[in-house]
Amino acid sequence: MMMDDDVEEALAPYQDKPRTFPIMRSKSKTPWILRVLFGLNRRVYYLLSVLVLGALFYIGVNTSPIIVFVFGLCSLSLIFALYLATWVLAKDEGPPEMSQISDAIRDGAEGFFRTQYGTISKMAILLAFVILGIYMFRNTTSQQQSSGLERSSLAFITVISFLLGALCSGIAGYVGMWVSVRANVRVSSAARRSAREALQVATRAGGFSAIIVVGMAVMGVAVLYATFYVYLGVDQANSMKVTELPLLLVGYGFGASFVALFAQLGGGIYTKAADVGADLVGKVEQGIPEDDPRNPAVIADLVGDNVGDCAARGADLFESIAAEVISAMILGGSMAKRCKIEDPSGFILFPLVIHSFDLVVSACGILSIRSTRDPSVKSPVEDPMAILQKGYSITIFLALIAFFGSTRWLLYTDQAPAAWLHFALCGLVGIITAYVFVWISQYYTDYKYEPVRTLALSCSTGHGTNIIAGVSLGLESTALPVITISVSIISAYWLGRTSGLVESDGTPTGGLFGTAVATMGMLCTAGYVLTMDMFGPIADNAGGIVEMSQQPDSVREITDLLDAVGNTTKATTKGFAIGSAALASFLLFSAYMDEVSSFAHQPFNQVDIAIPEVFVGGLLGSMLIYLFSAWACAAVGRTAQEVVNEVRRQFIDRPGIMTYQEKPDYGRCVAIVASASLREMIKPGALAVISPIVTGIVFKILGHYTDQPLLGAKVVASMLMFATVSGILMALFLNTSGGAWDNAKKYIESGALGGKGSEAHKAAVTGDTVGDPFKDTAGPSLHVLIKMLATITLVMAPMFL
Repeated sequence: MMMDDDVEEALAPYQDKPRTFPIMRSKSKTPWILRVLFGLNRRVYYLLSVLVLGALFYIGVNTSPIIVFVFGLCSLSLIFALYLATWVLAKDEGPPEMSQISDAIRDGAEGFFRTQYGTISKMAILLAFVILGIYMFRNTTSQQQSSGLERSSLAFITVISFLLGALCSGIAGYVGMWVSVRANVRVSSAARRSAREALQVATRAGGFSAIIVVGMAVMGVAVLYATFYVYLGVDQANSMKVTELPLLLVGYGFGASFVALFAQLGGGIYTKAADVGADLVGKVEQGIPEDDPRNPAVIADLVGDNVGDCAARGADLFESIAAEVISAMILGGSMAKRCKIEDPSGFILFPLVIHSFDLVVSACGILSIRSTRDPSVKSPVEDPMAILQKGYSITIFLALIAFFGSTRWLLYTDQAPAAWLHFALCGLVGIITAYVFVWISQYYTDYKYEPVRTLALSCSTGHGTNIIAGVSLGLESTALPVITISVSIISAYWLGRTSGLVESDGTPTGGLFGTAVATMGMLCTAGYVLTMDMFGPIADNAGGIVEMSQQPDSVREITDLLDAVGNTTKATTKGFAIGSAALASFLLFSAYMDEVSSFAHQPFNQVDIAIPEVFVGGLLGSMLIYLFSAWACAAVGRTAQEVVNEVRRQFIDRPGIMTYQEKPDYGRCVAIVASASLREMIKPGALAVISPIVTGIVFKILGHYTDQPLLGAKVVASMLMFATVSGILMALFLNTSGGAWDNAKKYIESGALGGKGSEAHKAAVTGDTVGDPFKDTAGPSLHVLIKMLATITLVMAPMFL
């Protein structure tokens, strides 16, 4: 297998010293299109950049000054991202043994990424043809008919949106992986000098990825909106109204969700199967450290951190922002239309402006983390988590200022002069919700606090008690987040409803848009939150490189500290992600009901679960969450079994591995995990895509014969509602319990309860093994699943009528 050969070429046999890894790379692993771009003359590159920016600003000028403002901030953010990349890549890679191990990780990650995204792209193209066929025969709204928008035009617009969303999501994933495989060794090298410098390098590397992902999400939606605005002649005589335009963007969100789901599934299966196999045989059976070079699965484990945590998380957050922006634009346009607001562009484009400011405030937060310590100080004297939280506090403070300014600028209307203040308070509710979610996740997963320490104590009485304690902790951890979400939704809804905006008949409106603004408030610091998330796997990889290259204990102490903090930041950002997914799914659900009303030409604003078929749809939605989670965890288990058997075989067949006389077959483990994860991601992914479509069509046919014309749409709405509720609870349980088990193990490895090698440590490793597919495969995939269910129902809504 080519991937097997690549890694075997990358890691040559041991020499006299066990930490020596000869030159590993002989050919470029960069995709051909990037090699072409990198090979261009700088003047050509500048010329192309000027032409692209000129075209963007041309369509922006012909759309709205707000779009020009968004393009300007996004362009500046891309320049800032290039500065971060240049700064990080200018750092040294350390001694040869470090850079050569990093090369092996890079080869494995890029090889898997090419294969995985090749598979995903084929499925996306096939689905694009299916969407094209469906839209050629679908109904159109009365507004689309009056504007002269033909079915064929609508079909191609939706397919182009879908493919662009899928492409941008894939690029977001690649950017996350590209920076992590180059920053890991630089963090390792910086750790030889000081903990603060290592923290700064890891943070800026994560910041580069975060700024690119958020900037692309905003720019992609803005470009699509402006292009359709100019192409369709929006707001001209006998043409589409601007309030209808956001409905044409739903394909973009669906494409982003589709790619993100399979990226998260494939990457999650890869990283956790390799991790479980390496831990069970290496740590428990052989008693060697986690990232010991003698472990045949160690390279696969380190590769998994990049393809699972970096690439998949980049695609995940890209999809979150795209789905939230589009749903908020739909609701803003709908509300402006009902209230007969003279210029609705401010309400429609408000989400794009907020996320443009997100780029600015997140950049300030990233830059606030500086390397101020004396490089000669090698021992960690500061808590990295405290430093990151300080940057988060700065980001939140600046976000508040930007949010209040944006609401006054864009949401002020003479019809309700106080409405902008109400919506600003909705944003404040969202910002507070995000902060509370991060705090709750940290409380339940950081070993500084009581829950994880109690969990670690349960390890002293055995494996079984550890599992019981971890499951109970995960179940308990759902309470506070659900209460927080409930309070935030109700608060934002009533703030919006009392804003003073009313429909033509005097009915108060603005409640749903208030929840949309709260969701934007929660995600208005997404850039910095993703930075903290990317920090985790980069620090984890850095620790692996330090251990494999057998650096001094003082260096390993620094990377261990950063790794433990990285586990906490990953857990907190997953909590943040599921909170934002809950609010965004509520918006998407409301947008779905609005779209059904438009196509059905009758009100559709409630779902009656007393109707048997509708109740059954809810049951099917809840079942989908549990079945999807089961298949995702089972996929990790099956793949891990293959890795365990292979690692055991190598230790038996090559006894010289333990004495450094023989080199493990790293490539074989990489090949096993890569092929198995690609195979295993298909079934749960297909389940998620096909289930709502089949359910809607089946009950549409049943409704036709029972004289219930909206039955298919109602059942899908119920399915979506119950799946969202079940998915939120399940994801909270999986993410928190998995993160707590992981940090309970780290707490024991820090010297508590007997330290490494003790019976408590073995029990903690078992808990960590159980929690791995929870927190890094099934849990994060559910974030994407519940949003993808909403976007796919938005795209396919006419099929259910």
